[in-house]
Amino acid sequence: MKMKKIKYSDYSALKKFFIHQRYNLCVYSLPSIMAWRNEDYMPCGAIENDALVIGAEFTEEREKRHLILPVSPSREYTPKELYELAGKLGFNSYWFVPGEYIEKFGEDEIESFFRMTVQKEYADYVYFREDLSELKGNRYSQKRNLIHQFERDYVARDRVETGKIKSDVSVECIEFLEKWCMERDCDSSKDDTLACEKEAVINTLRNIDMLDVKGSYLRVDGVISALGIASYLTDEMGALHFEKAFAGIKGLYQYFDNLCAKSLFDGFTYINKESDMSMPGLAKVKKSYHPAMMIRSYRLDLK
Repeated sequence: MKMKKIKYSDYSALKKFFIHQRYNLCVYSLPSIMAWRNEDYMPCGAIENDALVIGAEFTEEREKRHLILPVSPSREYTPKELYELAGKLGFNSYWFVPGEYIEKFGEDEIESFFRMTVQKEYADYVYFREDLSELKGNRYSQKRNLIHQFERDYVARDRVETGKIKSDVSVECIEFLEKWCMERDCDSSKDDTLACEKEAVINTLRNIDMLDVKGSYLRVDGVISALGIASYLTDEMGALHFEKAFAGIKGLYQYFDNLCAKSLFDGFTYINKESDMSMPGLAKVKKSYHPAMMIRSYRLDLK
């Protein structure tokens, strides 16, 4: 079994492995796996019977190369099988192992084969779709007030237009992203995380019609000022991979977040809004929406 680079042309052939997939961390979305790539990092994969084995290869930071749990609609690898698979493929660790996997097999069995570490920066925030779409109760009163202000100043004055992201607006969306990144200095060498995320968003927008994602944009006075892109994660949970809005328009983010919850997650009970990547400002925003649960991420290193 040999690992090969995963290309966008592989997408249709790999989709079948993600039907009814079981892991609730956002990295187990095929569109997300496709999108996160750059000069230093490339996803790779191999098919073993009825499972897709996925890894991350790094050109410079070789110590970061890792596997994630194999994805299969019909089976789950035991800790012993994971250990044997990693050894066969020449990898020393698994990243993004969900807490539910640890609970299912137990720490004692897992630690027979691996050293286990919590990846605090990669814990995902998960919300009830109903909470984010309805914003009921006192805990969301400030969000509702900001939404009402945006509706009064922009929506009621016919200054807002919304639509689905397709290839015909992808260039405009990329132009918006460039402006949004200038606000936050995404390309600064001090913040590799935002720079990598920017590339992932652009990759998704350039391949938007190929991927099984839902995307929404919002224009203010004719200019795209917010975008959101979501995909299937599990049968009960969708993932909001990217959500961006100009900070200078009061109430825009709150209005658009509510719009995404209402329009991008039909049929799902939960919305996974990914991790805060140890960014204090992002963590504060995510906590302010009162997550229903946090999905822990673990790293397993072979003993």
